[in-house]
Amino acid sequence: MNIYNTINPTETYNLELYFELSPDLLCIASYDGYFKKVNETVSKTLGYSKAELLARPIHTFIHPDDKAETARTRQNILNDLPLLNFENRYLTKNGETVWLSWTSMPIKSEKLVFGIAKNVTHRRSIEDDRNQQLNTLTKANSDLKQLTYTASHDLRAPVNNLLSVFNVMDFSKIQDQETLEFVNILKTATANLENTLNNYMDFLSNRETLTRHNEDIYFQDCLDSVSMSLGSLLQDSNVNIHADFSALPKIQGNKTSLDSIFLNLITNSIKYAKTDGHPDISITSSCKNQIMQLIFKDEGIGFNMDKVKNKIFGFGQKFDHQPGNKGIGLYLVQNHVLNLGGTISVESEVNKGASFIITFG
Repeated sequence: MNIYNTINPTETYNLELYFELSPDLLCIASYDGYFKKVNETVSKTLGYSKAELLARPIHTFIHPDDKAETARTRQNILNDLPLLNFENRYLTKNGETVWLSWTSMPIKSEKLVFGIAKNVTHRRSIEDDRNQQLNTLTKANSDLKQLTYTASHDLRAPVNNLLSVFNVMDFSKIQDQETLEFVNILKTATANLENTLNNYMDFLSNRETLTRHNEDIYFQDCLDSVSMSLGSLLQDSNVNIHADFSALPKIQGNKTSLDSIFLNLITNSIKYAKTDGHPDISITSSCKNQIMQLIFKDEGIGFNMDKVKNKIFGFGQKFDHQPGNKGIGLYLVQNHVLNLGGTISVESEVNKGASFIITFG
């Protein structure tokens, strides 16, 4: 068949040049499964000469894992149905895999198929890498969830034992007022720990808690409960906490998540306070132009943002050599913020403190 039989010789030359110089893979195939004509891009992409490509059935160039699907799709073409955006793998002469995205039009009267393909190997490689990273992240999150569930479950036994001890103690026999106050603090802290562990268990057991809730959460309630849990730490560090939630007293979400945010950001501010003064923490809320924010600000040692800005919320990231630092706190904070449907950003300079800005909604 002369595919140029309706145009003059000059136009034929131009079409032939277009066919050969196209960066896409252009070909004409017959219904018997052989290439009848291919351009130079097909030859370069697959590494075969044009003579080699025309001499063998097309299916011999296809990746073994894609032959069955390609054969089923080819049957549609033989039934005069166009092929649009079909992707399959070909093997080059040196054994490498190439992904091609095909658009093919059958000419039933001539028993020919006109095909054009784009090399999408790079895109498929990026997608495979992304899927692998998603699978890795999904497994890591699953493992972290299981670890948290196990830790919360296993810690309940010793906590319950401590509460049992406090329940059988005769506080009337404690004559020293300072000792009595200390024991009451321990009892209250242990009860709060039990409540926190129970909340974590409920959070992990109930699938609905993985999404946002319509529960009202008051910032002052979170600060009060966390302050009670950290009573000894706050007292020993002589921390000053200035809180103002008048502009936005509450949000909707899961209280366990917000409690953990308060806990980690407050303890971080204490941990990274300057050595020549008392920790000073400001916690405020705002609502301007329907933008709701919660801002934690301290006057500690701060961060070098040029070095840490892209990894500050990464799992296991450590920015000091303090003993016991596992690099998990800010990772948890970001995940809790995301669970509340928000975003978090950081503004900081070395020796000028840090501000964590949480934006909801």
